[in-house]
Amino acid sequence: MVQAWISSRIVKHSMAALLLVAAAVSQARAQFVHDAKQSAPELPSVISAKPTVISHRHMVVTANPYASQAGLEILRAGGSAVDATIAVQMVLGLVEPQSSGVGGGAFVVHWDEKAHALTTIDGRETAPRSAQPDRFLLSTGEPMPFDDVVLSPLSVGVPGVVRALALAHRKHGKLPWARLFERAIALAENGFTVSPRLETLLCAQKASSFNAAARKLYFDDAGNPRPAGFTLANPAYAATLRLLADDGVAAFYSGTLPQAISEAVSGALTPEDFAAYEARERAPVCPPFREYLICSMGPPSSGGVTVGMVLGMLEARVAASHDHPVPANTSALLQDEIGEIRVLIEAEKLAYADRDQYIADPDFQPQSTNLLDKAYLASRAQLIDPAHPMKKALPGTPPLKSGRLYGRDATKEGHGTSHVSILDGDGNAVSMTTTVQTAFGSGIMVGGFLLNSQLTDFSFKPVDDAGLPIANRIEAGKRPRSSMAPTVILDPKGDLLAVLGSPGGSNIILYNLKSIVCLIEWHCTIQQAAELPTFGSRNGPVEVERGTTAQTSLGAAITASGSPVNAIEMTSGLSIIERAQGQLRGAADPRREGVALGD
Repeated sequence: MVQAWISSRIVKHSMAALLLVAAAVSQARAQFVHDAKQSAPELPSVISAKPTVISHRHMVVTANPYASQAGLEILRAGGSAVDATIAVQMVLGLVEPQSSGVGGGAFVVHWDEKAHALTTIDGRETAPRSAQPDRFLLSTGEPMPFDDVVLSPLSVGVPGVVRALALAHRKHGKLPWARLFERAIALAENGFTVSPRLETLLCAQKASSFNAAARKLYFDDAGNPRPAGFTLANPAYAATLRLLADDGVAAFYSGTLPQAISEAVSGALTPEDFAAYEARERAPVCPPFREYLICSMGPPSSGGVTVGMVLGMLEARVAASHDHPVPANTSALLQDEIGEIRVLIEAEKLAYADRDQYIADPDFQPQSTNLLDKAYLASRAQLIDPAHPMKKALPGTPPLKSGRLYGRDATKEGHGTSHVSILDGDGNAVSMTTTVQTAFGSGIMVGGFLLNSQLTDFSFKPVDDAGLPIANRIEAGKRPRSSMAPTVILDPKGDLLAVLGSPGGSNIILYNLKSIVCLIEWHCTIQQAAELPTFGSRNGPVEVERGTTAQTSLGAAITASGSPVNAIEMTSGLSIIERAQGQLRGAADPRREGVALGD
């Protein structure tokens, strides 16, 4: 069925034809996706402890052992944090294709130890120049089925991660560019061992969700996924990496590769769209919390701003307490902090309401960072009454740079994301969150890598029911809003304290928040911050992590206060590095396969 999208009957470069094709496959594709989800085994939410890794020289924490090892090799060779990040990303695209790769995008936060300066690089995907606000609407004016758009050329944006990493390397790299691809090329040529997580997610996705090249790689002739323990080589990906290593970043944005991608997506992207792509340096957002600065990526990411809004409201409502002992365990911690947790959850509702209403690509809506205005957050905090929890918060009226009104958001978000935290021997650090949007992106493979489905991070509806334009609607050349929040924490002296982040779609904000509050407010160890059961609200029911103490004791306490509670899978993937007392401490989230490595 995927081949239907690239049939000779499709009029090349015709968006009208693409819309007709996507609508035609809707019913059959929906049944495939429904069957896959119904039969998919759930990933376990049991949280088993992982040891904190202590080093004194450098540290890398990623979601996959192969990737962590690749990063450590580069650090041992004298490479910078950026060098190690590039090596890690190239390996992640091979061994964890469900989450990220060169066909996707990323946000990079870099700490320069010598200059005591932060740089943030926006490698978010962009909509093609042909994109119009009605791109995801049926002829009836209703939004197209979400899953059908995901698995079609309509979902693919111009990938940005390669351009972002090249920009970072020009500014902060030490080793030659080609050296950084060697480990990934070797693994792609010789094969890597399929992990249980990759097998589980392939089972969930089904062979029918991929184009022919991806099906041949990830499934056998009977449609069964490659099992855990299988040695999987990807020679096409090795060839792509050799091209990038030898010819540099230009090989990804001009020449034969963008032409092949354009043909695979039936002209939904053109070589000209690739040639026009730029990674952009943007100002970091560094909202204060207590005596610390919580620095992250600004818009088009909503993550750093939303985290900052919640922390600002929490600070306005809850006095700082420095007499918390290090908690004995996370179960006791949740029970002890139930009062503050209720305030935190209400602040999250208010912050998500504003996030959805106002945050979008700043080149199109230059308003988002004003949501961190201290007086505005204090006024929002006054709406919090833990004894009378809100069912759903309404957006406020922040001091925007533009008086333009925006409509009620209608965006959905996927979960195909990974996070990398690295600190090198010179004290420089990288926090990078990287993505292909939904698991395995669009399912369309070119050159051994999967293309993203990132354009589904736009609102399918361009206007709301009142006729107001939605800030995060799709437009030509626009970058979709993201929840990714790669984070660097600076201590009261302005020195680097911690590097952290997580995958998880719109839940990224909740994952980062509970970890930051745990570290700073509740004096947790970094491993406790990574293991802490997840809770929070995205401006709806309170969500607690299924099968954990958050579901039992915390869920019961919140229910008693009058809030509905949903117990769901919340598979965070936190990667945390803390620099303290002459040590580097690394923690990998026990919910995924990641590891911390250092010397």
